[in-house]
Amino acid sequence: MSNELLTVLEYIEQERGVSREILVEAIEKALMSASKKSIHPADDLIVKVDPKTGIIEAWARLEVVDSFPNTNQILLERVKEKIPDAKVGDIVEWEVTPKNFGRIAAQTAKQAISQALRRAEKENIRKEFEDRIGEIVTGTVASIENGNIIVNLSTSALNNAEGIITHKAKIPGEHYNVGDRICALLRNVDIETSGPSLFLSRSHTDFVKKLFEQEVAEIRDGVVEIMGVAREPGSRAKVAVKSNDPRVDPIGACVGMRGIRVREITTELGGERMDIVRWSENIEEYAASAIQPATPKAIKVIEEEDTIEVYVTPEESRKAFGRKAQNVRLASRLLSGWSLKIITEEVTLETVGFDEQFRETINKLSDTLSIDMELAETLVNNGYASVDVIRDASVDDLMEIDNINEETANSILEKIQELDA
Repeated sequence: MSNELLTVLEYIEQERGVSREILVEAIEKALMSASKKSIHPADDLIVKVDPKTGIIEAWARLEVVDSFPNTNQILLERVKEKIPDAKVGDIVEWEVTPKNFGRIAAQTAKQAISQALRRAEKENIRKEFEDRIGEIVTGTVASIENGNIIVNLSTSALNNAEGIITHKAKIPGEHYNVGDRICALLRNVDIETSGPSLFLSRSHTDFVKKLFEQEVAEIRDGVVEIMGVAREPGSRAKVAVKSNDPRVDPIGACVGMRGIRVREITTELGGERMDIVRWSENIEEYAASAIQPATPKAIKVIEEEDTIEVYVTPEESRKAFGRKAQNVRLASRLLSGWSLKIITEEVTLETVGFDEQFRETINKLSDTLSIDMELAETLVNNGYASVDVIRDASVDDLMEIDNINEETANSILEKIQELDA
């Protein structure tokens, strides 16, 4: 056993870069844990591995007594055979290596070495990647397990660096095969987990920011800044940008000549649509940019309520909300800290006050469909401000609205059909 163990220790130390001290310590701890009952009943036991010879020995710390020893004691006459000057009351280290210890030690040492290697590899992974959290890393798809993508990020210095893109961290609808190249945002490094230590994401908003940094030199140089990102992965994102140089158009810089820069990003994201909007310190101007492609007719900022009311014509209402209210959701996320309310303008703002016009739209929809005011207000607040707009919606579209279930959605559409009959 000693020669075999010594050979293994030397190989791992030279080829895998794991110090012999770490391996020896792991083996000693594992042997103590795995074979304590088979060694000796004493409470204070020590397992020692000689790093130079590979010899494994077990020792017990025992009290010297002259008669009737318990499991933590040893007779004086026995001790004197090896330690002539021993006396009663001394604490001695006494070898208690059992005869069959070689078999137990061999199996336990093998397991301990494997665990120590895995731990050392994970520690190397942590050292290599912990300073790269928040950056984009690139690897190849090693396997796909239960909907999760396992990514091989090994380098010449690291043989077993694996990352995982969980189902939630993937872009919906995208598919990969084993061997495909893939890039993602490194979100976290956790070497305590049993599986991959590197946690990656392609759905996080910061992934979009980092892709723009890669493609747009002006962002890397600090001339253009990304002030906010709102995203529904795989579908659409809004990116707010500003320029620190009046000579540089931030939107043009991000789009690139003939759209080549933003096209590279949308291709990487599987066709995810990018809306690049101009950031402004003026909240009204920023709200007008955020709600694009709709063109607001008026914007009212109610600072004491942290609310922004955006008034649009019926024609612009559907643009403002977008399909399944996606546009207004993304705009709201860009306008962090503000509550965004879209109000469809049915009459001129000059003749009717804001609040009066809003209530009139709700009353009209409530009367037309014979629904209660609360439900009518919910529909208007989500872009369904008229019968014509609702007519084009599906049950699923309406169920995207908070507090509207399948039964309510079907009931609304049935009332539309009754009107059309």
